[in-house]
Amino acid sequence: MITQLGEHVYLSLLPLLLGVLLALPLGRLAQRVGWLRETLQNVANVFYTIPSLALFVILPGLMGTPLLSPLNVIIALTLYTAALLVRPVRDALDSVPGHIVAAATAIGYRPGRRLLAVELPLAVPVLAAAVRVASVSNISLVSVGALVGIGGLGRLFTDGFQRDYPQQILVGIVLTLLLALVVDLLLVLLWRLATPWARR
Repeated sequence: MITQLGEHVYLSLLPLLLGVLLALPLGRLAQRVGWLRETLQNVANVFYTIPSLALFVILPGLMGTPLLSPLNVIIALTLYTAALLVRPVRDALDSVPGHIVAAATAIGYRPGRRLLAVELPLAVPVLAAAVRVASVSNISLVSVGALVGIGGLGRLFTDGFQRDYPQQILVGIVLTLLLALVVDLLLVLLWRLATPWARR
């Protein structure tokens, strides 16, 4: 059970981190380049409608990875996370007051430094809520990987169903919910540490 929990944490949080890193430049492009603003969002919306189980099965053929490789889940959830976060990143950067951006530019901040030192820190409150949603989504979707033999708490569901052992299924549900709650609380703590000026 501890092994499955550890696998679930790894398979859900690594794609969350990678998805955030992928969504940041895409969201920035959507914010700054007019014709990409809706195009990227539409592509992300279409991609997010692909069933996760279908993507887990399709990826090995596209990537050349083994069917039972955890890499399939990591890649799929990274793409889902990025698709989910493109619009929130764009909206978060849009929420930064224009006069602050202008002031940073006036005192010599180049675009890259301004983004990292001024715009992203001020965009954190808007972006944090979307990252919390993405974390819960990933923790839930990892369980689907058990249907194609990938580890995680989903194995408790499949094994419990095959053995007609409902207690094992219940344990899997409870552990999944607790993991989602703990990760959400940690993200809230990280958000507050990253935005000390937002504290009352």
